[in-house]
Amino acid sequence: MVEYATRLGQWFKRNMPRREELEGNRFLRPFAHRVLRADLWRFTRRSVPRGVALGTVVGILIPVAQIVAAALLALPLRANVPVAAVTTFITNPFTTPPLWVFAFYLGKYLLRLDGITPDPPMSEAAQSWLAAALQWLMAASLPTALGLIVIAIVGGCVGYAVSALCWRLWIGAKWRRRALRRQHLAS
Repeated sequence: MVEYATRLGQWFKRNMPRREELEGNRFLRPFAHRVLRADLWRFTRRSVPRGVALGTVVGILIPVAQIVAAALLALPLRANVPVAAVTTFITNPFTTPPLWVFAFYLGKYLLRLDGITPDPPMSEAAQSWLAAALQWLMAASLPTALGLIVIAIVGGCVGYAVSALCWRLWIGAKWRRRALRRQHLAS
């Protein structure tokens, strides 16, 4: 598992655009002074959890152009831009369908929609396949939207807490290794 994480980290390091490459981009030149601020690209104990939370919320709530939206929202929130962009990959073609199904059932539970709620009566002749599909879509949209909002908020909070905790543990381990090295060199 550690080897996989190391290889994944190396892949991201090789393939993530560097600040210098983005400075040369003609589309970013007009507002590069804002997007390329050093504090938005530095990995700190405050910006990384913000980036994780932002990327999780954007990845769940915004179905298209997630990376762009996460990068733009990272500016006013002072979140780490690369972390926010990478965290949007929490939703992908494999995770989105189960997430939306879960969101539908969660929203249906929260709205208290169950078998007791009657469907409007429709005659067999008036109900075509398209009308039935449209009726189902309209009935499913509100519970799914509510479920996605709840999942995004809870996911963002959990992502923030877990990344802050992992950051703290990582720094603590780093300090312990440093202390052991000093102790070993002193003896």
